[in-house]
Amino acid sequence: MRLSTAIVLLSLIGALGGCANPRTLVAGQSTEADVRSRLGNATDTHVDRNGDRIWNYATGPWGHETYQVRLGTDGTVKAVTQVLTEEQLDKVVVGKTTRDEVAMMFGPRYEEVTYMPGLTWTWYFHKGGNQPGWLVVAFNPDGTVLYRIALVEPSGGGRDD
Repeated sequence: MRLSTAIVLLSLIGALGGCANPRTLVAGQSTEADVRSRLGNATDTHVDRNGDRIWNYATGPWGHETYQVRLGTDGTVKAVTQVLTEEQLDKVVVGKTTRDEVAMMFGPRYEEVTYMPGLTWTWYFHKGGNQPGWLVVAFNPDGTVLYRIALVEPSGGGRDD
């Protein structure tokens, strides 16, 4: 009986964990209430120029995913995107993209430091879902991007993720 009880409990835990997955939200159908009931409170929030609300769900500090849920002015989910990717980093334009725009694109950062070039932000991510690395963005004194780079740890980083 104990083994069967353990199996049932593990199954329930797995089912409940699946409910908290941002990927269960459906653009054009899920509502703000659905987002709150499935994911809880956002890590941080922004409002973009057209009035859409962007809610970030970060798995940091060592988590390698940040999901952005974009809600239209009608309270319906417009998109759900995992933003800690090299493809997202490619959207950052050196000399043009600002700190505020980078913050909105990637959500909460893992680290903020000042090196010789200036302010630098990093995010932990997994390339291809399993190779750990860092997304790095450094800023000019005027607040625009100085450089952007994805650094991949070839040995797997020696951490248990």
